[in-house]
Amino acid sequence: MTGSDAPGVSGLNHVTLVVSDLPRALEFYCGVLGCVARLTSARGAYLGAGDLWLCLELGHPIARGDDTHLALSCAPQDFPTLAQRITDAAPQWKQNRSEGASVYFLDPDGHKLELHLGNMATRLAHCRHNPPQGAIFHD
Repeated sequence: MTGSDAPGVSGLNHVTLVVSDLPRALEFYCGVLGCVARLTSARGAYLGAGDLWLCLELGHPIARGDDTHLALSCAPQDFPTLAQRITDAAPQWKQNRSEGASVYFLDPDGHKLELHLGNMATRLAHCRHNPPQGAIFHD
């Protein structure tokens, strides 16, 4: 394990998703999820989602068959309304079986997304009370 004084990443810089239909993707990310378009062009868009910089790039998405996904946050009071808007607009790819409220859904290009209430602290607290097999906590 690397010590806390070692250089390392400071956070998430941005996420780029390849989309096959930019207007459709913009309608989903802005209209359904509430992102804010900051720049759009013929080949892509930069969106704001709170502190997240989300880049949509026109191309040919590749479907993944594993659990790889992008998890998004919202204010706790907004979760019920946003979760309902998402389930009305997008197919779900997984049912929530973890700590915290979550909705697992697909965007129009099949990117796996999750709307999640919670953070690393709440997840670790849950795992301390319900440790996964072989769990080692690094405090």
